[in-house]
Amino acid sequence: MADSPGDDRTLRGDATPLPDSEAHHINIADAEAQFNELERVLSIRSQQADSDRIHKPSKEGDLEAGEKGEEPFDLRAYLSSSNDAHQKAGIAHKHVGVTWENLQVDVVGGAGHKLYVKTFGQDALGFWLYPFRLMHSALQAAVPALRPELPLSTILHPSSGLVKPGEMCLVLGCPGSGCTTFLKAIANDRQDYARVAGDIRYAGIDAHEMAKYYKGEVVYNEEDDRHIATLTVAQTLNFALSLKTPGPKGRLPGMSRKEFDQTVRDTLLRMLNISHTANTYVGDEFVRGVSGGERKRVSIAEMMATRAHVLCFDNSTRGLDASTALDFIKAMRVMTDLLGQTTFATLYQAGESIYELFDKVIVLDKGRQVYFGPPSEARAYFESLGFKSLPRQSTADYLTGCTDPNERQFAPGRSEADVPTTPEELEQAFQQSRFAAQMREDLAKYKQQMEIDKTDQEEFRKAVLSDKKRGVSKKSPYTLGFTGQVRALVIRQFQMRLQDRFQLVTSYSLSTILALVIGAAYYNLQPTSQGAFTRGSVIFAGLLTCALDTFGEMPVQMLGRPILRKQTSYALYRPAAVAIANTLSDIPFSAIRIFVYNIIIYFMSNLSRSAGGFFTYHLFIYMAFLTMQGFFRTFGVMCTNFDSAFRLAVFFIPNMILYAGYMIPVFQMKRWLFWIYYINPVAYAWVGCMENEFMRISFTCDGSSIVPRNPPGINKYFNGLGPNQICTLFGAIPGQDIVSGRNYVNIGYGLNVSDLWRRNFLVLAGFFLLFQLTQVLLIEYFPQYGGGSAVPIFAPEDADTKKRNARLQERKAARKGKSAEEAESQVSEKEQGRFDGKPFTWEKVNYHVPVPGGVRRLLHDVYGYVKPGTMTALMGASGAGKTTCLDVLAQRKNIGVVSGTLLLDGKPLKLDFARKTAYAEQMDVHEGSSTVREAMRFSAYLRQPPEISKEEKDQYVEDMIEVLELQDLADALVASLGVEARKRLTIGVELASRPSLLFLDEPTSGLDGQSAWNLVRFLRKLADNGQAILCTIHQPSSLLIQSFDKLLLLERGGETVYFGDIGPDCYILREYFARHGAHCPPNVNPAEFMLDAIGAGLTPRIGDRDWKDHWLDSPEYQSVLAEIEKIKQNTSSDDGQQQQLTMYATPFWTQLRWVVYRNNLKLWRSPDYVFSRLFVHAFISLFVSLSFLQLGHSVRDLQYRVFGVFWATILPAIVMGQLEPMWILSRRIFIREASSRVYSPYAFAIGQLIGEMPYSLLCAVVYWVLMVYPMGFGNGTAGVGGTFFQLLVVIFVELFGVTLGQFIGAISPSMQVAPLFNPFIILVLSTFCGVTITYPTLPNYWHWLYQLTPYTRLMSAMISTELHGLSITCNPDEYIPFNPPDGQTCMEYAKEFIQGFGGYLNNPNATSNCLYCQYEVGDQFFLPLNIRYENRWRDVWILFAYAVFNIFATIVASRFLRYAKR
Repeated sequence: MADSPGDDRTLRGDATPLPDSEAHHINIADAEAQFNELERVLSIRSQQADSDRIHKPSKEGDLEAGEKGEEPFDLRAYLSSSNDAHQKAGIAHKHVGVTWENLQVDVVGGAGHKLYVKTFGQDALGFWLYPFRLMHSALQAAVPALRPELPLSTILHPSSGLVKPGEMCLVLGCPGSGCTTFLKAIANDRQDYARVAGDIRYAGIDAHEMAKYYKGEVVYNEEDDRHIATLTVAQTLNFALSLKTPGPKGRLPGMSRKEFDQTVRDTLLRMLNISHTANTYVGDEFVRGVSGGERKRVSIAEMMATRAHVLCFDNSTRGLDASTALDFIKAMRVMTDLLGQTTFATLYQAGESIYELFDKVIVLDKGRQVYFGPPSEARAYFESLGFKSLPRQSTADYLTGCTDPNERQFAPGRSEADVPTTPEELEQAFQQSRFAAQMREDLAKYKQQMEIDKTDQEEFRKAVLSDKKRGVSKKSPYTLGFTGQVRALVIRQFQMRLQDRFQLVTSYSLSTILALVIGAAYYNLQPTSQGAFTRGSVIFAGLLTCALDTFGEMPVQMLGRPILRKQTSYALYRPAAVAIANTLSDIPFSAIRIFVYNIIIYFMSNLSRSAGGFFTYHLFIYMAFLTMQGFFRTFGVMCTNFDSAFRLAVFFIPNMILYAGYMIPVFQMKRWLFWIYYINPVAYAWVGCMENEFMRISFTCDGSSIVPRNPPGINKYFNGLGPNQICTLFGAIPGQDIVSGRNYVNIGYGLNVSDLWRRNFLVLAGFFLLFQLTQVLLIEYFPQYGGGSAVPIFAPEDADTKKRNARLQERKAARKGKSAEEAESQVSEKEQGRFDGKPFTWEKVNYHVPVPGGVRRLLHDVYGYVKPGTMTALMGASGAGKTTCLDVLAQRKNIGVVSGTLLLDGKPLKLDFARKTAYAEQMDVHEGSSTVREAMRFSAYLRQPPEISKEEKDQYVEDMIEVLELQDLADALVASLGVEARKRLTIGVELASRPSLLFLDEPTSGLDGQSAWNLVRFLRKLADNGQAILCTIHQPSSLLIQSFDKLLLLERGGETVYFGDIGPDCYILREYFARHGAHCPPNVNPAEFMLDAIGAGLTPRIGDRDWKDHWLDSPEYQSVLAEIEKIKQNTSSDDGQQQQLTMYATPFWTQLRWVVYRNNLKLWRSPDYVFSRLFVHAFISLFVSLSFLQLGHSVRDLQYRVFGVFWATILPAIVMGQLEPMWILSRRIFIREASSRVYSPYAFAIGQLIGEMPYSLLCAVVYWVLMVYPMGFGNGTAGVGGTFFQLLVVIFVELFGVTLGQFIGAISPSMQVAPLFNPFIILVLSTFCGVTITYPTLPNYWHWLYQLTPYTRLMSAMISTELHGLSITCNPDEYIPFNPPDGQTCMEYAKEFIQGFGGYLNNPNATSNCLYCQYEVGDQFFLPLNIRYENRWRDVWILFAYAVFNIFATIVASRFLRYAKR
């Protein structure tokens, strides 16, 4: 504001007449004229779109456009006729006036209260203190006197006011003044606040009743656009409409639901000028879809589809160009007048033409109401308080400027001493003004009228009731019944699934591949004793793979929360409907997938081939899948974040695997843990499948199940089952070589086949229903939406930052006394002569992108230049290709074909172009765990030349913090910043590199008028100091546009309309347009006018000739070409010196140092991520150890030692699941930084790995300690030294998991795809490592995979170390009894057998009932399995080599795979 010209001309060219305060809120004649204008505009625009569509050749046409041509759209006729028809049909209207008295909002946290970031150290300590905290909380709950008073701070101080039906109220204030809080309070959205006090009434109905019965009638449109990216615009609106279509009583007679939805949808799309996007994906940062401005309009259309009558818009013109923003507000004005809506809006950078459309304006300052009254009198009121009259500035900017201590100016002869300046003084001045008195009087009258005349209230209640579909409860806030909501949600989920082809194809492919792997591993099992245990294995592997595949449901549940929150606040559906719809919509997809999966496994592995057997098996496996899906979804719904859900899930998963009855039969489980088996759904599914299989088959006893038998080369014993031999299979009957499957499972596992349907199936079905119920109850009554209000979170200060912050605050205090102009000049003095700007020219730039069915041109023959010391604005309508043009010029495009000549300093662009130029992108992507100062320093350290000292770089960052007014947030974490502060940080990070050319993409988008003005003024300072700046800009005020030297104006199709000077008061620009028949009126913002003139918004273009043709024929075009030639000739030569070009500003080791430093900080400040990992390692190890506590020397304990070791194979699975999303999020930041050549992909990949190492080491040690000692390892020959060898193996396997997770992250395009690889990799690694299928039984064609699997090395090294030299003593029930032939002792008969196969006889000299123990020493167990103790060091280094290979593969993948298409 300091630079605002102080002359007396107003933007409208004359003084504003103050209307009579008693007059009606809007002049009827004005409204008529406005209607006619908008009607004409919409009709012509629509016809123009039609003719465009007909005359354009299809190849160049808008490929995203709707298919059908549109009828001319007459808004006035449409709204008027529908209103008349509704009245004739007797459909009640909804007129809801809003009153609020003493509205106050408090949040947790006292004055000056700061939230500090939690670190890993604090979380680890907190875990141990948790039991004490729990006791403390229980004590506080029991004794209310002990409960602490939570400190509250008020963010919205008591305010009052009213807005009647048919009125629009504009809410103004600087960022942080409470505008969003006010809107949320009015919209009854209270869950983010500790307390909302005061009385808000809607047509006389209080807030509590409104929230309970009429929730969807008061809606809030948030600033961020949250949508399902893979739905089209039409589908998004159809969904909202399908849930809000009125019942038969609320529609016109004879109009069906379908016709109603179609009409309303088309009206909304046409009104917001986005009909052409109907069949385009909405998109987001990752999914290509509509443009940012169009996405904002989709949000508006979705909100309007709810047909609510109290509308609160939070900065809903963000991302729209001036022309479109004005059209939107005009349309809102028309709808508000005709439909009697009540509209509240906060708008940043509201131009005069927008401001004048409102009936009331509220100005807030630090949560205090400093003005409420007619917009036309607001300026005069603030001038009367003693503020300087600044008629050139738009009123909205002037009003917010008066509340900004840095920007406000006082009238001549006035100062802070006699003008109210603090929020309290301004509030007091307002309370004593006639406007406050008038407001109080109006409020009292209106409330009294509402008490006496309840017509509006009764009509409103009647209208809401008639909107409901038949059968919906009168008390329900929903228009549609529960089944209708579920139906609509099922359709939406179906559309999402079908349109997300990649996910569909990937999940089906992976499922089939997994089935093929399992089927091939257990191929064609025979009904012999060898096939008995392996049948249990294949059933367990098939079931577990399928059940744990549903683990991916947890993050999916969390990703959809923001959309769930928005749509339930619109009262579209009950949250519970989502839980049921998710299950129902998933069944068709998963049923086919699991059916194919089961067919492959069942028939490849030769399980009992009968129809009954297969379908029973399929039913149990699919029920287990649905049950576990419900189980994981329950956690996804219940937990606040993924890490806490991960901890909880891991608490259950090991128990589900261990206590399924396969690893430990139920009768052998520890008595104090066996109850887990009975509450484990996986156990019932596995038991059901086992009983189903074994009740149908019998086995032939052969091979290794016969004792004694012939060793190789000896033929002493009977080859089958002879009279003095015994079958060791469970359930074998002496003398019979056929073993019944029923007996086998009964004796071996304690299973009774008659339990199949009466127990197992019923319990499994019960679990399925239970988890559906838990989802419904949790999501309905304990919703976890996450997010909430953005409160800055700070990193603790150290000595250096404390000193620097104190200095910043001193300078800030010193600035307050001076004018903003002086203070700015102080900072800019430091910048003098620092910028080495270079001229940049572009000629004949064209850009083509591939689209389905051909190629599409987005830019056409664009010419222009930027000189040092100048600022060039790049403007055009939404979708004209501004960002595309900037991306092309900044060399950020990596798809499509760019042609044309781009020269920096007259020379072709070189290797160092990207790092010498800075590009502040529209999407503010930063490392969220860094502070503002750290983010800027990181940029300065790596992008400024190494010859500049670190101290100098640090000081430069401090200057930037001051210039960007981020002093109070210097130590705030980036993730916790608001939109506006993050935007300033984006610019700061780029400026920290001291670029020779600065590109900015919509730097003022999302800022209020004052911040935008400050920012552009700051850019102007940079330009004056030699910086060359090119900047796209939306909605510039007339003052803002004059700060620029040149303008490049584009129209749709990337055609140039104008490139040249703007001139003081835009006279050069206005003259150019006037020459071609477009005369800019004196009271109109030239920036808005020129967009209207070229037909950018809804207004038809002026003149019958295309503006691009005017440009090509103009002398200005010729002078641009001449100027470009001149720049090329005048540029400096190289003086023959060959400079060494480098892609990066700093050497590799410097890059690695700062990348590692930042990564370490990130992990230290991410306790959920790191501590979850530690917790999971500790818990799994501890729980497995508890099941196998202090193992002895029996054969069963030997088997359990192997199982205990086998659990180490789960470590990579844990690490990968957590690490992949983290890697992919880090890669997003790297992609943005890599495009500016901040650091190399090698530094990124190695930095990520080094950061993980300390925590991986800690996790490995914790796992090892809790595994080795409780289980009683180290009793073999290797002893204690062997247990330390086990530690080395665990560390290496942890390293392998980390590197494999990072490699999968590096080759995956998104967070949804990465986890899909995990089950396949883990299954292959664990199936072929020689434990579930031993080496001797593995088919020959899989031996290569056995050798290739890293887990083979892990198991070999650990098992051989643990079992080598371990003496084995059978328990009495483990001896195998047999009788020798008459006249022989046990040893005489079995000597050759024992010498060949090992083991020992307990009674060698007995002549009957010989007791044979299978093993005498541990080596006899592992030697037949192709494991050698002497190979253990070889094996452990091979495992390490796999980790090293992963590291190199990750580095290569980081270099070549970015998945960033732009």
